[in-house]
Amino acid sequence: MQKVDILKKMEKTGVVAVVRGASKEEAYKAAKACIDGGVKGIELTFTAPEADKIIADLKEDYKDDPDACIGAGTVLDPTTARIAIMAGAEFIVSPSFNKEVAKLCNLYEIPYTPGCMSITEIQTAMTYGSDIVKVFPGSVVGQGFVSAVKAPFPQVSIMPTGGVSLDNMEEWFDKGVTLVGAGGNLVGPAAKGDFEQVKKNAQAYHAKLEEIRSK
Repeated sequence: MQKVDILKKMEKTGVVAVVRGASKEEAYKAAKACIDGGVKGIELTFTAPEADKIIADLKEDYKDDPDACIGAGTVLDPTTARIAIMAGAEFIVSPSFNKEVAKLCNLYEIPYTPGCMSITEIQTAMTYGSDIVKVFPGSVVGQGFVSAVKAPFPQVSIMPTGGVSLDNMEEWFDKGVTLVGAGGNLVGPAAKGDFEQVKKNAQAYHAKLEEIRSK
C-alpha cells in the first residue's frame, strides 16, 4: 500500500525540515540544502510562494533518491491538500486538524499529519485516519505531553514541531516520538541567503539522529 510505504519512509527520515521562504527561490534552495545535507524529509509549507511548483521541482530533482520524502505543510483546507497531492506531495501536514483534509488524504492514500495540542484532538485525528500526529507547538506543550499521551494511546506516532533543536532532539526521542520536525533552528540561515549553513545544519541534525539511533 502506498500510504504504508510513505509512512515507513517518513519514519526512516527521522527529521523533517519545515521549509518556509519569502520567495520561491529561497524555499527551493533551502529544501535542496537540507536534502543534500542528509535531512531527506521536507515539509514545504504553503506559506511559500508557488509551493506546489517547488514540490514538483523537488520531486523531479530527487526522483532517483529512494530516501527523499517531499511533503506539504501549512495545508488548511482540502483544496490546498489536493493541489499539493497533484504536485507530488507524499504527505500533508497542517497546524490544526481538519476532517475534510483527513478524508481527502485517505482517499488518495496520503499520510495526514495534523497539529494537535490535546488528547481530544489526537483521538479525533486518529479516528479520521491520521497515522502520525504533529504535537504543535512543541515548545508550548513540552516533552512531558508526549509521555502523557503515550499512556492512553501507546500506539500513536508523534512528530513534535516547534521547539525542536539539536540540543533537545535526543530528549524528544527518549520520550517516544517517531520523528521530529525542525524549522528555524535548521533552515533559519536561508532567510539571509546562507544555504551552505543550512546544509551544515542538516548534516549536524543527520549526524545527531544517527547517534541517537545507534544507542
